[in-house]
Amino acid sequence: MILTKMKGLFGAQDMTVGRPLTVMMKFSLPLLLGNLAQLMYNMVNARMLGTMVSPVALAAVGVSMPIQNLFFVFFMTVGAGISIVVAQYFGAKDKEKLSHSVGAAIVMTLIATVAIAVLGISLSGVILNATNVADEIFPWARQYLMIMFAGAVGVGFYNVLSGILRGMGDAVFPLLVLICTSLLNILLNIVFVGMLDMEVAGSAFATVIAQTLSAVACLIRLLKMKDIAEITRRTLRLTKGYVKNILRIGVPVGVQQTVLTMASVFVQALINDTVVPDAAGIASTTIFVAAAAAFNQVEAVSMLPRQALGLGVSTFTGQNIGAAQLDRVKKGFRITLITSLIISAVLFTLIYVFGGHLIGWFIDPADPNAREIVRWGVYIQRIMIWNYFFIAFMQASTGILRGAGATFSVMIVTIIATVFMRVPMAYIWVGMSRTALNPGGEPAGIYWSMVICTGIASALCMWYYLSGRWKKLSLVKKEAKTADA
Repeated sequence: MILTKMKGLFGAQDMTVGRPLTVMMKFSLPLLLGNLAQLMYNMVNARMLGTMVSPVALAAVGVSMPIQNLFFVFFMTVGAGISIVVAQYFGAKDKEKLSHSVGAAIVMTLIATVAIAVLGISLSGVILNATNVADEIFPWARQYLMIMFAGAVGVGFYNVLSGILRGMGDAVFPLLVLICTSLLNILLNIVFVGMLDMEVAGSAFATVIAQTLSAVACLIRLLKMKDIAEITRRTLRLTKGYVKNILRIGVPVGVQQTVLTMASVFVQALINDTVVPDAAGIASTTIFVAAAAAFNQVEAVSMLPRQALGLGVSTFTGQNIGAAQLDRVKKGFRITLITSLIISAVLFTLIYVFGGHLIGWFIDPADPNAREIVRWGVYIQRIMIWNYFFIAFMQASTGILRGAGATFSVMIVTIIATVFMRVPMAYIWVGMSRTALNPGGEPAGIYWSMVICTGIASALCMWYYLSGRWKKLSLVKKEAKTADA
């Protein structure tokens, strides 16, 4: 009896049966804890760099993240595509198509890791120069990026393999892997940064080692799930039909993430140019960059519950669309929206009250500019907390749309809201506030533009969900019709 329950806990989860609330929470809670564990070692990196090295080191990692994410977007493309494909075939109980899809995704990832490593190492310096990174930040940022790109294999395979496991409803095993590798990352940071004084390089090496071990563990787990998917020479090939399915769903997600990342790079250029006085009253560009980097760490934590719910409802939707149970999908939407709104209200209150303490956690209190960095971090928070309620509607609606395979429509909404609205609005807003005494302009527009455009994007995604057009996009249904013809 106990062994049976344990096997059910650690195995794939069929989300087409049982109470929607129960199965979604059973899947989403491990995702939340796993994402928290993954973020924890990112936060440890940030804290150690900000307190043991300097705020400049923290800023270096902050300006590197959008560039790193721009190159790693292909892994998100394949990971998102294969997760939905696996979910739909798993819901339809089609082992053959599921196995070939997984094999194609693994081969695609292997090819991509080599290309990304070569291009990333070659172009990191050029891109940092193009985004106006300060001279004191540049060497550390370039060093961090080159190490992360050299270790792209770990990042790539973890993203794709964990996506496959999520599609099968297995969220507990990735959780255990992330907890173990997060603890390892903390230990490695203590050794590399704290004891060996490797500074930014030590932080990057610790992250690469931990992510690579996570990927290895997920691969071993997948190879043992022979009752669900077979990974053999026969399935490890780039079969046209399966590659097409993965890319049809995944490419819009990748393009969307590319747009968001490129927008972040452009917005980061505004942040890099923001001039504020330091503790001595001297104009500085480093203060606001460090404040924004610390804010991003806190913001990443606040996003975790809603991200877990979004991923949970996507897998729930994919499996139930594969099983042709649309009523359960609608129930999943209502559960996700109500839960996300409650979480947003709680986070709004907590960050409004304790935001300064959270920002200060990443800054050495002995630093002469610590108070100014915290003050500007709270300034950003007081704007961005209004975004939480729009994000609740966004996560619920896009979770359903992605699970159904309507990733192209979500991509279009993102491009409209980001390329044609958010970035121009930020530049115009900041540009109009520039003066001779304040050449970088007022930074409020950088963040209010995000709040406004997220509100518009969430309204468009809600409209598309309510229209019901996403119901016609099932891979299983489409292939069944073709076979009948």
